[in-house]
Amino acid sequence: MKLSRLTDYAVILLTKLSFSDAEPASAARLSETLMLPQPTVSKLLKILSKADLLTAQRGASGGYRLSRNAAEISIGDVIAAIEGPLALTACIDEREEDTCGVQSFCGMRGNWAVVNSAVSDALSRVTLADMAPAWMNMFGPLDAKVADLNNTADRRVTVHRASAHKSGEVR
Repeated sequence: MKLSRLTDYAVILLTKLSFSDAEPASAARLSETLMLPQPTVSKLLKILSKADLLTAQRGASGGYRLSRNAAEISIGDVIAAIEGPLALTACIDEREEDTCGVQSFCGMRGNWAVVNSAVSDALSRVTLADMAPAWMNMFGPLDAKVADLNNTADRRVTVHRASAHKSGEVR
């Protein structure tokens, strides 16, 4: 089982939002902070809002925030919002009408249902709150890192312009 990149980005986006309870975050700000394309972020925000994982606030100070506490949003919830209900095989996928030709006499369906249930239960026990500490330990506050990168880039441009001006390259 491999999750889509969109699901991975959704977990990243929601984990980021779990740090900022006070103020809603705009799509543009999330895109910049997470270094993800804004159309992708906007698409995710729409999907996650429709799944009731986010709430949107309109207006100049508007944006998105988690619809409930990070400890109440499981990774299983996020996967279901993006990918649909978990189904490791076609025979247990409720969305499929015609699963396979041997389903009526196959003894594996019950086994796959047990495996699917175990994976689903495991994903429902891991929450955004569980994901956040690993993120913070590894990366620290992402907003500060992006700001630091931007400041470093600004300093390099300023130093480059100053040295170019001294040498007469800039008029």
